[in-house]
Amino acid sequence: MSFLQHIERCNRHDLNGFLPVHIGPEAVGWARPAVTEILVERAQAFDLANGALHLRPTIGTFEDRSMALNDCAHALVEAGFTSRLLGEQYRVAESWLDTPLATVDRGVIAAFGFPAYGVHVNGWRPGANGEPNLWIGHRALDKPVEPGKLDNMVAGGQPHGLTLLENVIKEADEEASVPAALARQARPVSCLTYRMETPKGLRPDVLFCYDLKVPDDFTPVNTDGETAEFSLMPVRQIADIVRSTDRFKFNVNLVVIDFLVRHGLINADEEPDYTAIIRGLHS
Repeated sequence: MSFLQHIERCNRHDLNGFLPVHIGPEAVGWARPAVTEILVERAQAFDLANGALHLRPTIGTFEDRSMALNDCAHALVEAGFTSRLLGEQYRVAESWLDTPLATVDRGVIAAFGFPAYGVHVNGWRPGANGEPNLWIGHRALDKPVEPGKLDNMVAGGQPHGLTLLENVIKEADEEASVPAALARQARPVSCLTYRMETPKGLRPDVLFCYDLKVPDDFTPVNTDGETAEFSLMPVRQIADIVRSTDRFKFNVNLVVIDFLVRHGLINADEEPDYTAIIRGLHS
């Protein structure tokens, strides 16, 4: 295992196995042929033309497009492409700065291959040697994705209708009992991207990363049941874990690697893959 291998894992995909998904003139997602059949024949919201899926042009408003996509989501559940819907609406757009074209349930975002966004917060405080110690979460064993793996102190998907900071405050409260006044001090530091093929579909994800310096007397406490416990760990120990194991959740490795780069623990003098790591975090 190496830092670069974690990045390469998050970018394994083959677009030859997918068809573009268009809403209007924009290609905003990618779907497998098996999903295409459901969307065209069962949900009857898309047409297949010129090797791409096109949302029918008669579905022309934000509300109608959202309703049509969520009808498709139910059809995908009925067909077994995902076990259930999650009741959380994600924005549908080609990029973060674009006006959303619609919303769709988080549970099928990968089936459509739409970009998904999340916030990750590195909760840290200075250690005795001046280097950071980070609060690391241990994911609950009943989590559907990567149960038991190590995680950031705070991390969560970005629902439609919240600003990034509002979501940071919400997730920080739910996941680590961080007071709102402290959570507002989280500093935006990076934006990471990857495109990963999974059994559920394509994940072209964007992670908005924050650093939050917490007081020495603060100890995170989980309230939503998603984290079993927290550990305060020296940054060099965390670096060794990421470099040599897969104990961290797959995309959290990228957030930790970015933290290590920004704090000089991964640098061009010592890391032979340094330039590839930098490119890979923002590919």
